[in-house]
Amino acid sequence: MALLKRINPFSRQNNDTGFGTNASSYGGRFINRDGSFNIRREGRSFVDRFNVYHALLNLPVWQFGLVVLLFFFFINLLYASVYYCVGYTELQGMLGKTPWQKFKEVFFFSTETFTTVGYGRINPIGLGANIVAAIEAMTGFLSIAVATGLIYGRFSKPRAHLLFSDEALITPFHDKSALMFRFASYKEHHTLTNVEVLVTLGLQVQEEGEAVYQFFDLPLERRKVETLSMNWTVVHLIDEQSPLLGFNAKDMEVADVEIYVTVRGFNDVYSNTVLQRTSYTYEEVLFDRRFVPMYRESSDGKTTVLELHNLSKSEPLEAED
Repeated sequence: MALLKRINPFSRQNNDTGFGTNASSYGGRFINRDGSFNIRREGRSFVDRFNVYHALLNLPVWQFGLVVLLFFFFINLLYASVYYCVGYTELQGMLGKTPWQKFKEVFFFSTETFTTVGYGRINPIGLGANIVAAIEAMTGFLSIAVATGLIYGRFSKPRAHLLFSDEALITPFHDKSALMFRFASYKEHHTLTNVEVLVTLGLQVQEEGEAVYQFFDLPLERRKVETLSMNWTVVHLIDEQSPLLGFNAKDMEVADVEIYVTVRGFNDVYSNTVLQRTSYTYEEVLFDRRFVPMYRESSDGKTTVLELHNLSKSEPLEAED
């Protein structure tokens, strides 16, 4: 498939994106929809590349909870096995008769020692069991400290809490056409102020017989708002200075178009500047549609209702007839 050779000469090229221009070096999109970079690092060992703290800090809530439960279960299973190997005769107060009953008692004794609860019915009397119990108590103390730090870090980590529309639209606007997408804050009491959005277009072109990526800043109808209390529809007017001038859906596919979005703002809950990214590929850009309204007046007429479920809803332009 032939690459595009025509790019509007009045477009403002952006060479500061941090992405390379060699088209053969990239696979898929540059930025995932969740804002992460679509990059896999190789050439170093997994231990060098993997960061346990960062991974646990960014896991989804259910996965983080599952990791904590599995760690608690298996660490106590390990210590219970050690106690059992040392000899349950070195533990006083056991009531179990069968090996399985004794192992269950040793396991729950381990959980009590690990969490420093220590109910008292079972206690170590031998040297080996006391040494293991001392090591386990220290391990449990340190583990609780680490888990507390992780939980606090997850709760206090500054976030933008933004939802973006699933697709961007190209639709008539002011006797021309415009690229539009929209986003909104979905958390109660999290109001972003001094919000700024940056939009960059990346596409493949033919340059001296080779396929290369070029990047362009997209001028916006409004780049900054004082307060993001409702949704914001970001508009790039496709005029004589737009790199998208004259593009249709086929042109976008040929050029492997991707639109990168960066939103920055001040979150007053965290008292910190937050950032969130996303992107739209040519497959996520729809032509000749319009967004449906996503806010309405409440039934008592006293409140504005922001309908977040309508954020990505659009309708064909023929619906205006």
